Amino acid sequence: MTDSFNDYSAPILERNRLVAKVAVERRGRKRIVLANGCFDILHVGHIRYLTAARAAGDFLVVGINSDEQVRGLKGEGRPFIPENERAEIIAALSPVDAVTVFDEPTVEELIRAIRPDLHAKGTDYTEQSVPEREIVRECGGRVIIVGDPKDHSSSELLASKGKEI
Repeated sequence: MTDSFNDYSAPILERNRLVAKVAVERRGRKRIVLANGCFDILHVGHIRYLTAARAAGDFLVVGINSDEQVRGLKGEGRPFIPENERAEIIAALSPVDAVTVFDEPTVEELIRAIRPDLHAKGTDYTEQSVPEREIVRECGGRVIIVGDPKDHSSSELLASKGKEI
């Protein structure tokens, strides 16, 4: 995926450009927040998660799982929306300052690359259950749990509408 600057508020950046952008923001004394997810079918839980993540800091980076990684996490037939379109949708949201697509199985390499001050996870986690919590700490950041109770899910939304997933 190539760098994409659109008419929305947030640029979609390749990893090396994102690292440079975060460095500029950090020099401006901004607290960097990283949120991540598949964001295959956008729902209100996503909006609440990203809004709360942005409220915790000054510059919100959203990492989006690549199509290949979504297939591995969610199964065949997913994602419904290709990664470049998911990135564009997330970039259009006002809380979001930058978007990147990551192709690794976990978000750990992205954390190592941008060293966020805060790594935001949804309420389906606790600080102790976040798989990448040690990497966040090693990079000088901390994990925060944000958003509303986890009663929204793209998979559950589809299942409740009688769609095969």
